[in-house]
Amino acid sequence: MKIQNIAIATLAAGALALASCNDYLDKVPDTRVELTTPEQLRLLLVDGYSSADIAPVLEISSDNVEDNNSTGPDGARYPYASFDPMQDEAYQWQEIKSSLSTNSPSDAWEGYYHAIAVANAVLEAIPEMEANGLADKVAPYKGEALMIRAYNHFQLANIFCEAYRGPELSKSVMGIPYAEKPETTVKPQYDRGNLADVYDKIERDILAGLPLINDDIYEQPKYHFNKAAAHAFAARFFLFKRDYAKCDSLASIAITDNPDILMNTLWSQNFPGSTYYAQYNFSETNPHNFLITATHSLAQRWISNGRYTCSRHAEQATFRGYGPTWPEGETGYVCHPCFSGKIYQYDTQGVRRFFVKQVEMFEYTDKIARTGFAHVVRTDFTIEETLLCRAEARLFLGDEEGCLADLQTWDNPRWNCTVTPRNPQPALTYARIKAFYRDKDPGHGIVKPLNIDKVYPYPGYNLSEKDDRFIDILQCVLHFRRIENIYDGSRWFDVKRYGIELEHQFSRYDIILTLPWDDPRRALQIPPDVLSAGFTPNKRISLEPTGGETLVSNLEVK
Repeated sequence: MKIQNIAIATLAAGALALASCNDYLDKVPDTRVELTTPEQLRLLLVDGYSSADIAPVLEISSDNVEDNNSTGPDGARYPYASFDPMQDEAYQWQEIKSSLSTNSPSDAWEGYYHAIAVANAVLEAIPEMEANGLADKVAPYKGEALMIRAYNHFQLANIFCEAYRGPELSKSVMGIPYAEKPETTVKPQYDRGNLADVYDKIERDILAGLPLINDDIYEQPKYHFNKAAAHAFAARFFLFKRDYAKCDSLASIAITDNPDILMNTLWSQNFPGSTYYAQYNFSETNPHNFLITATHSLAQRWISNGRYTCSRHAEQATFRGYGPTWPEGETGYVCHPCFSGKIYQYDTQGVRRFFVKQVEMFEYTDKIARTGFAHVVRTDFTIEETLLCRAEARLFLGDEEGCLADLQTWDNPRWNCTVTPRNPQPALTYARIKAFYRDKDPGHGIVKPLNIDKVYPYPGYNLSEKDDRFIDILQCVLHFRRIENIYDGSRWFDVKRYGIELEHQFSRYDIILTLPWDDPRRALQIPPDVLSAGFTPNKRISLEPTGGETLVSNLEVK
């Protein structure tokens, strides 16, 4: 069977922007490769994991980043320049037009659809191999390809579409093209369809792919959709879909029966600094990692630049703030003790940078000219994040005891990584949760109104039907998720699915930018090179520039 060489198969993504390619794509390229053996499928699927990194844009769009050029709580303000104009656009929820390269939405769009093209090339080749008696040999590769296709469409939908609103309301939400076969024509036309159909197809691929996953085929399982990673992804998908029972059962398969053992392997290490922690954090030998991916990314440079960082209220709500088992005045720490003095650094102005998840590794192509590619290793799925998915699902299922047990399992191992380990470790009881999230009200945007009932109304699961005890524990789940997922971009997805409203204080004029729960700017605009090919854009709100600044937000000047 003949299919396009995968270097050319990026047409599945790039065809959306073919109008700008002119002569190069006036005809379909003739480079071909014939897939006839399971080994060829294995080699091809190595290219099925996107090297794009959209996390910096999503973080700056969320409440995990503040503009240090505005006036802080202590009255401080800095004259920092932005590292990249994309930072200004993302922080103001503008359309990102300044760049189509590394870390841009365009790069993510192309990277995800390239991975989908790889999966489709493999899936197209498999029926002929099955007919030739190789069904058992190719089954694991079919499973991996289906998971790759589902995951990359899931990412695209969460980035470029508005929040999923359930099977009925999502029919009126624009989707993204669900590519199910290799592209073989020039300048094809794509129908965006609706988000409900996209989620149905993702679910179909997940359920078909899961039983086929076989870890024995991989030399390095952590770089592939191994069994744990595939079930962790499925759990996250069904959490977002509000199918809490499936989330619970699938997460349990990924986590296994002894999650504390896996997590203690990481947190029992006494790391002397952030670099050492990061090296182990991203290692394939670290059992807490389910799936790791190498990306082309300037993420560390983004957060090393002083203007937009996890500082002020954002850092107090994440890696440098109090929590229910480490409240102010009880432990002597101003952050979870596991973070103390280990995993963040200061610049000359005293602004902290949390480097652990964004440590750059530079690949030189010319050491004399000092040119090459910047890489950041991404942990797509970990036991900690999956555990918190299950905790959230169990809470909605009425299993408060199971939820609290998962939250305790997340918190306990971190006490082993302190300068002065605490024994016994504090128990994460409801009394502690209530005291921190409701009675004390920690501030810094840790506790925020949740509008999930408006985003995705679900009888029996609506927050309006829950008592204060439920809401207190849910705030703890979301706080722990925010700490765990710092710099991964996942906070933006939680902001969308819970309808959390945001405020960004911007520029030396201290302009307040607001993002209501139903604001269409929660869907990133389709990349400009794709729009130039005639693709349907997302709806946006646009206001006239104010005060010399280019803004597209509701404005309130202090």
